[in-house]
Amino acid sequence: MRDLALGIDVGTSAVRAAAVDANGCRTAFASATMPAPFDDNGLVTQQPGVWWKATRRALQNLARQIDLNRIGAIAVDGTSGTVLGVDAKGRPVTPAQMYNSRARADIVRSIAAVAPPQSPASGATSALARAIAMRTLPGVARSIQQADWISGQFSGRFEVTDENNALKLGYDPTTRCWPDWLVKAGVRPDHLSAVVPAGTAIGTIARHRASALGLAADVVIVAGTTDGCAGFLAAGAERCGDAVTSLGTTLVLKLLSDRPLFDSNLGVYSHRIDDLWLVGGASNSGGAAIAKHFSLDQVRELSEKINPNVPTGLHYYPLAGRGERFPHNNPDMQECAEPRPENDILFLQALMEGVTRVEKLGYDCLVKLGGPSVKLIRTVGGGAKNAAWRAIRARMLGIPIVDPVDDEAAVGVAKLARRGLFLGS
Repeated sequence: MRDLALGIDVGTSAVRAAAVDANGCRTAFASATMPAPFDDNGLVTQQPGVWWKATRRALQNLARQIDLNRIGAIAVDGTSGTVLGVDAKGRPVTPAQMYNSRARADIVRSIAAVAPPQSPASGATSALARAIAMRTLPGVARSIQQADWISGQFSGRFEVTDENNALKLGYDPTTRCWPDWLVKAGVRPDHLSAVVPAGTAIGTIARHRASALGLAADVVIVAGTTDGCAGFLAAGAERCGDAVTSLGTTLVLKLLSDRPLFDSNLGVYSHRIDDLWLVGGASNSGGAAIAKHFSLDQVRELSEKINPNVPTGLHYYPLAGRGERFPHNNPDMQECAEPRPENDILFLQALMEGVTRVEKLGYDCLVKLGGPSVKLIRTVGGGAKNAAWRAIRARMLGIPIVDPVDDEAAVGVAKLARRGLFLGS
């Protein structure tokens, strides 16, 4: 009986696998770690084979919890903007360049000269610029993203991608096609992948792969998404005005909108999910800005003594380092965390209030750009577990804050796999 759908989340340090049932609820979860990417003076690389080895280990770990023959569909998410060059059979020709790798300045300039100002394909770490550079190397037939390559390991198809992963390669989700300006940027049309909506069935598992992994021969392979979109889907946000705040190392905001929003100056762009749009931005504020001043143990101890209902009256703008990108674009912006009270409890509370203030400014920014008013916020990341911070956010944001349905991206992409299996939406 094929009653489960499998989601595989490929990150930078681990691969996570989750199985969900017909209702989208987590049935099993497993993971496998990977070596960290290698940073060579701004070019951050990782061997694709590392991803596949970790994927197989994660499936082996999952098999200890469930019978893999129950899986009827598989979808994969990966880090957005991680690209690699492959030959005509999908074999890696180059190491994968991670999402935070620097692109060649001359190609970045050539893209900027022809791309729309709001295009997510632009910028110093442009995935498109890195893909164009790869296509000039001997043996490279096409450059694809991380999720596409892992999905191809199951299906044998490396020429298809989803709308979300295609976004940073220049795909236009509003017209649902590759734009003409890509040719002017140096992209050959035959190097472009076929693009389908996330959650679309794209084939069945290759017979040799099913046999080797202990999977059924008729497993459906479904187009996945990016890790950020998968995390949003896992959290349970599904209506226009639903938002998800990630209180991790950085502060990431995502809002479900009935229209796309783009502002390249602020790093705001939109992913298409069915007929809605997942818009968002990322601030340099967040957990790392607090970790500059307090250890994790100190945060836990001091948080228990905070009275979140009494404001400190301090107006901080915590930053992990120099510069901010959203809701302000200011590469020279400095942290504001003064005056510092002698009482560490008040200082920590003021920092939490400061990050919350940035969160409010961020959502206000998305609304001013044309997004819907925020009706509900789900929170993921380490900061979501801090009760005092949650109470501070509820007071300052004035918006209901609820727990996420799940906080694992693998669960979100498993829900996409379930769609391809036609188990419901």
